[in-house]
Amino acid sequence: MHTNLQTTTETRKGIWSPLLLSAAGLLLLLALASYHLTLGEAAIPVKTVWRAIFESTPVLEHQILWTVRLPRMVIGILTGGALAVAGALFQNVTRNPLASAGTLGINAGAFLALTVGTIMFPGLAMGFPLLLTFIGAIAAAGAAFVMAGGTKASPVRLALSGMIVTMTAAAFTGVLQLFHEQKTQGLFMWGSGSLVQNDWGGVQHAWPWILGCFLLAFLLAGKWEMMELDEDTVTSLGQKVGRIRLTGLGIAVLLAAAAVSVVGPIGFVGLIAPHLMRMLGAKRHAVLLPLSFLWGAIIVIGSDAIAMHFKYSLGPLPAGAVTALIGGPWLAWLVLRTVKGRKEGAPQTGTSPGRSATKVRFGWWVAIFSLLLAASLIVSLAFGSLRIPVADVVNALLGHGADSTQRIVEMRIPRTLVAALAGATLAVSGLLLQGVVRNPLADPSIIGVTGGASVGAMLMLAVFTQVSVQWLPAGAFIGAVGAAVIVFLLGRKSSFNPSVVALIGLAVSSMASAIVQVLVIRMKLTLASALVWLSGTTYARNWDDFWQLVFWPIVLLPVAWYLARKVDVLQFSDATVTNLGLRVDRTRLVIGGVGVAMAAAAVATVGSIGFIGLIAPHMTRMLVGPKYRKLVPLTALLGALLLVLADTAGRSLLAPKELPSGLVAAVIGAPYFMYLMYRSGRK
Repeated sequence: MHTNLQTTTETRKGIWSPLLLSAAGLLLLLALASYHLTLGEAAIPVKTVWRAIFESTPVLEHQILWTVRLPRMVIGILTGGALAVAGALFQNVTRNPLASAGTLGINAGAFLALTVGTIMFPGLAMGFPLLLTFIGAIAAAGAAFVMAGGTKASPVRLALSGMIVTMTAAAFTGVLQLFHEQKTQGLFMWGSGSLVQNDWGGVQHAWPWILGCFLLAFLLAGKWEMMELDEDTVTSLGQKVGRIRLTGLGIAVLLAAAAVSVVGPIGFVGLIAPHLMRMLGAKRHAVLLPLSFLWGAIIVIGSDAIAMHFKYSLGPLPAGAVTALIGGPWLAWLVLRTVKGRKEGAPQTGTSPGRSATKVRFGWWVAIFSLLLAASLIVSLAFGSLRIPVADVVNALLGHGADSTQRIVEMRIPRTLVAALAGATLAVSGLLLQGVVRNPLADPSIIGVTGGASVGAMLMLAVFTQVSVQWLPAGAFIGAVGAAVIVFLLGRKSSFNPSVVALIGLAVSSMASAIVQVLVIRMKLTLASALVWLSGTTYARNWDDFWQLVFWPIVLLPVAWYLARKVDVLQFSDATVTNLGLRVDRTRLVIGGVGVAMAAAAVATVGSIGFIGLIAPHMTRMLVGPKYRKLVPLTALLGALLLVLADTAGRSLLAPKELPSGLVAAVIGAPYFMYLMYRSGRK
């Protein structure tokens, strides 16, 4: 019997017997749980822990254990097991080794639905959170499957669709949290996956659903075994494949929704635990499901214990940040293992040569976008906490306005110019990276470069506390290069397959986000100023920021234009490129280095703003075709225009409060990304 799942689990068979795995897991869980219960604001000895469990008395330590620590430990076991079993079921019924609640966007969709419920239906969110998370989870799973092409979608494509759903849901969740800061205040830390419990309410809410779904999944183990066969064989045995698949998906989604409703989205557990058990010899689902539950609980309790152990040195970390640090490398390895041995055709990238989609001359497009950019810059100067008529802005720029108006305009000019420069820089960075790896999804934020730059900049401030902010680009550049090297080396093993590169970038970005979260919590007293640009915003940018950024596009945009012909050549196969006299690796290294440097410079100044490097290149290709000598200047103009408009919208929608331009760009860009994925699946 051969299935897609076996492509990821073929290893030494029968290394560990199920009995040994169970015994080792129970002992490890017992040890971790005992240690977990000793951790908290005040250390409690293990002897006291066990005495409190079996001989509870009304002393303070026993009360703390029973009201705070035991609920936290029990909810960790339940949710860890639920996410692991959900992952095993997703992988089985979709025949996809990369499927889990996290990679299919289900966790993010459930969290978005709960956020909406908290704002619009607070009573429902408090009384029936599972209903909301289940609706969100179903919607997210449906969107991922439709985008990927249904049940016939390849494993990598389905995981990539889930990544897009996650990014879209996260963008809208972020906007809602900013619009309704007071109502959603308690969701920020919880949104990263936190086991913190103040009583037994969460356990009482979740345990019937989790254990009930687990028992049902276990009783249907024979059905899941049949799904390991091809569909024709299952049908010939008198089974209805659609009904089995729908049942498995329903159980898995309900398990994930129950977990999210009490602890928030915790990623990667559903990837790690089932695959680890399969690798160690647990193949049959009657054995795999209980072992996955056990080891999923171990992963979550262990992650939370690590977070609590470093609480005083790093600050209060959510368990989800630790699982992301562990799960990122695991996802990258799993993606490469999934495609290993498969023949990958030349990726269809949309960066290959083709005709322009319009008959308008290139020069006219440059003129049109230049005029639009100039108009958007003037309009942007009119918006803020105090709106100014556009006519007054023009008069102020000409030196004829009132003194008060001129002062306001002069204060807004550097911010607007920074937005334009950062947008142009990010757009051309995305264009170059897409060309280098022949990947239309190679936005700096998607393939991990932006995340690496954020880590580098944060480390620069955290390690060198006396360093000037002018050195931020150096740290960002080092971090961006590190992330790019990781993605480049791993992506090379799949011949830079677009979906594989994007998923490896997701893994790198997940790790980077977790590291940034740790650094922000650890250095919150000394790095308060860094939080401004970490959220991806042009807020409060001044002339110092302008002069810090302007050097990079002035130098690198002409370099990008000069290298454009070589990027054109890179769109052919490596053999063709070599025959044309170019050294493929060296050319990729130089062009990729320019793209990474541009992304790093922008991130160091305005933070983690995504999607500009995805949207602008795609739109300009539709207008002027694939020639990079035309794409570079037009993409720069469009990128500048997009970020200036995003900045203007961010200042206008919540005035006098501001919405970070990075979130505005994400709200626009994530649905566009979904559209691109859906359209490519229909070709």
